[in-house]
Amino acid sequence: MDTPPASATPPAFDAQALAGLLKDAPEQAFAEVARLARAGTVAAQTLLAQMLVEGRGTARDPEAAVLWYQVAANNGDALAMNMLGRCHELGEGTPANPALAAVWYRRAAGLGLDWGMYNLANLMATGRGLPRDEAGAYALYARAAALGHAKSMNLVARYLEEGRVVPADPQAALDWYRRAAEAGDFRGQANLASILLHQGEVAAAVALLRQALAHGSPAFLERIRPELATSPHPEIRTLVAAHAPE
Repeated sequence: MDTPPASATPPAFDAQALAGLLKDAPEQAFAEVARLARAGTVAAQTLLAQMLVEGRGTARDPEAAVLWYQVAANNGDALAMNMLGRCHELGEGTPANPALAAVWYRRAAGLGLDWGMYNLANLMATGRGLPRDEAGAYALYARAAALGHAKSMNLVARYLEEGRVVPADPQAALDWYRRAAEAGDFRGQANLASILLHQGEVAAAVALLRQALAHGSPAFLERIRPELATSPHPEIRTLVAAHAPE
């Protein structure tokens, strides 16, 4: 798909109208988003890339998506920078290159994007694409958490619970797990439930685990189900049985 010519005044982007069109007529939405993207509308360029990655309204084309993320990123869009980083990290539409992913995550983080901070922190914490730096990773998680990023809240809590990089602070860890759980992070819900179980608050823990089991990723569920299935609490064993894969 061709990238856009220079445009002095890109056309307006009506996100609400496009959201409705995406739901009701995805192919028509794709045509409109592509028109706006070619005309130089940066938000449309990022959305077009996402549609190409997902195959919404068009055939899936990760290679074209990378090109459009690159265009939008070069035009200063932090979301596109972050997603371009993801493509380079995962090898989606381009060869995997964690070092290049780190470059784009850092640019997105520098523009204040919480997801850019989180993704860069993940690379730092594991030493992928750049030297391992857990202190730097924690600082980024903390910045993203302060912006309301739920996954980062959970990881801040884990550092505080385990005393990694920062002094152990069980109460602060509990507070951050609670924030992550309330923001909808399934790992935060499971971690908060674990603490509550140790405190004897079984009913509250079951409620949290119900949410975590309903929304957790396949890898998370595969790991946690066997642990919960051997719980000494019958309420939890019953819950796990009710959420067993078909």
